[in-house]
Amino acid sequence: MPTALVTGATAGIGLEFARQLAARGDDLVLVARDTERLEALAADLRTVHGVDVEVLSADLVDRAQLATVEQRLASAERPVDLLVNNAGFGLKRRFGDNDVEEEQAMLDVLVVAVMRLSHAALRAMSARGRGGIINVSSVAAFLPRGSYSAAKAYVNSFGAWAANEYRSKGVTVTTLCPGFTKTEFHERMDVRRGSGFLWLDADFLVSEALKDFDKGKSLSVPGAQYKVITTATRLVPTRISQRFQSLGRK
Repeated sequence: MPTALVTGATAGIGLEFARQLAARGDDLVLVARDTERLEALAADLRTVHGVDVEVLSADLVDRAQLATVEQRLASAERPVDLLVNNAGFGLKRRFGDNDVEEEQAMLDVLVVAVMRLSHAALRAMSARGRGGIINVSSVAAFLPRGSYSAAKAYVNSFGAWAANEYRSKGVTVTTLCPGFTKTEFHERMDVRRGSGFLWLDADFLVSEALKDFDKGKSLSVPGAQYKVITTATRLVPTRISQRFQSLGRK
């Protein structure tokens, strides 16, 4: 059976990826910081779906722990067929109000970990002539909204290049750009989760992402509303977009 490695697998979008991939019959390598939650999830997925589940506890901010995940992806004896780079977090305050170490930690997870894990996976997958990566970015990547958006813009740019570069080597790279999604993400930032047409269910989001990945698409933007928004942002000059966002904060 194919094996998928999912980072940030114990909550939100990562958890939904783990569930849906297990339902498809994929064996799993689950990566997160909380060993207890990882073990509980692994036991549940083994029971419900009858798949093999490996647990890999790692804090991706820690370079040594990140290296253990890189080594797992590079393994020729136990190949990983799909990498889902999902781990991430945001910061509630504005850039200048955050501690610089908090900003560094966010950058380490959103950019450095994505780059290093993709590097390990792409080398192994291209050597085998098959494999895939889903990098979880954000609709925020299309908007000039601080360091989080800047980090996600890197993921988009990197993914667009990698999709073209490695397609001929049998590797599919899909960049997933979620909009507002009903997960723990906002609660962890101590931000109240909203409601309404802009908020997507995680099961719909992941289902659409996997469909797009299976079709070999380089970019996945689930939800008609977000397809419209991301298209519009490409047509509106950055200075105008920034003005509207500034008005919204007053």
